[in-house]
Amino acid sequence: MGIFGRKNDETATTTAAQAGPDLGSLTGEYTVDPAHTTLGFVARHAMVTNVKGSFTDFTGSLHLDGSDPVKSTASFDVQMESIDTGNADRDGHLKSADFFKTDEFPTMTFRSTSAESLGGDDYRITGDLTILGTTRPLTIDLEFNGSAKDPFGNERVGFEGKSEILRSEWGLTWNAALETGGVLVSDKIKLNFDISAIKSA
Repeated sequence: MGIFGRKNDETATTTAAQAGPDLGSLTGEYTVDPAHTTLGFVARHAMVTNVKGSFTDFTGSLHLDGSDPVKSTASFDVQMESIDTGNADRDGHLKSADFFKTDEFPTMTFRSTSAESLGGDDYRITGDLTILGTTRPLTIDLEFNGSAKDPFGNERVGFEGKSEILRSEWGLTWNAALETGGVLVSDKIKLNFDISAIKSA
């Protein structure tokens, strides 16, 4: 049974009780823990290899509804200056007017608009992703990794997520042609998320 699932028949309820606590108790407000959360991306470079990166400065909040997943929500604000691909020159180019124009558009935001259970521990959340002042829908497939109380008494939940976007749909169109054909940077960007969030007291 997943985080949002709740079975009604007596046998299923008994089995769930034996397996662990009532997952409905996870309902509440959560703050994303940046120290244990990764907002990552992967781009194809020169048609032959992948470049991985992440954003290191962000805030996020979740509202989880253990009995009705459609009422769950997520919100993120990402500081674009925090982009990190492991190469200072490349990061500088990504912050420039060719890509993210961080002086003019310092923040990327995501605001969920719907959520659904796909069965088991799998969920899907859809929302509005805003980059460079352009807002378009983004759908993320999530897997619930469980809940736990850490040594400091914090109630935590964890999710893994993935999605793909075409960066050109948000106005990120800079590229360079290769002599052998193709382009330097792929239009398709893979998004990867590892999220740890702490329940509010």
